[in-house]
Amino acid sequence: GIAELAWCVDIAAEDIDAICGFAKAEKIDLAVIGPEVPLAMGIVDRLAEAGIRAFGPNQSCARLEASKAFTKSFLARHNIPTAGYREFTDEETLLANVGIFGFPMVIKADGLAAGKGVVIAQDHQEAVDAIEEMMGARVFGAAGDKVVVEEFLTGIEASMLCFVDHNTIIPMASAQDYKRIFDNDQGPNTGGMGTYSPSLIFNEALESRIRDEILSPTLAGFQKDGLDFQGVLFIGLMISEQGPKVIEFNNRFGDPETQSVLPRMENDLLEVLLAVCDNKLSDITLRWNPKSAVCVVLAAPGYPGSYKKGLPITGLDRFVDGNYTGEAIT
Repeated sequence: GIAELAWCVDIAAEDIDAICGFAKAEKIDLAVIGPEVPLAMGIVDRLAEAGIRAFGPNQSCARLEASKAFTKSFLARHNIPTAGYREFTDEETLLANVGIFGFPMVIKADGLAAGKGVVIAQDHQEAVDAIEEMMGARVFGAAGDKVVVEEFLTGIEASMLCFVDHNTIIPMASAQDYKRIFDNDQGPNTGGMGTYSPSLIFNEALESRIRDEILSPTLAGFQKDGLDFQGVLFIGLMISEQGPKVIEFNNRFGDPETQSVLPRMENDLLEVLLAVCDNKLSDITLRWNPKSAVCVVLAAPGYPGSYKKGLPITGLDRFVDGNYTGEAIT
């Protein structure tokens, strides 16, 4: 689909040398970083060294997604509401602490795992199996060398994307994300199977609490810790009976939330991105279309486990000016 709109260049997202070389050769004015892995590898720092402006957090700030333990420590240090947690680096010690917060037991690989490093174990055996896979079989590689165990939160999950520069944090329109692979919130977690925006649970009172209890302390925490964050901060929230709590931070436009949120934004996106890069975000007022947007994800059979890559998608030509003609798509 993107090839109909853009020039696709055959460079891997993790090949930072090649990306920087391409950006210099083509005299790129602004690089917008999409995936989390190159952010964690320091692509923004490298592009800056090459004289290329980049929209996204530097390597130091990218730890907020690259390490769940780093984020949990940040949240605790700045009194931002989140689930109780403990870190483990030894499999036997973790196995001896199964059920430490009761069940369901939330078990997270500390590092990057493409949105699939979280297991919600319903009982003791599920927890043991998950721990042995993460730390023993290392199904997520080095991401599972450290594991974070969290208290299970009950409530409604919601997502909030925010533009952030050194002085300002501005939330985008709300969205609700569905993580589980099957209907009725069943099956393993995925990178996201669908979203809608705006979230039906958001109102002025809730947004005020999120602003006061989460957004403002987060920006103050960045400033206090010397984290010069510029880019998008994705905040995964659980709206519990006690109020909003942070589940996770990501450092980029979240997929698939972005597909529901950005179509509703009436600002020129480039203007907003440049304002973030120039630390002039306070000059921006975001405007939103009142209509709702929905995104549904199609996934290859077997996802989020092992599945075939590169399967062709046909039938895109049956969309004319955004309208589907009604013929079958495979």
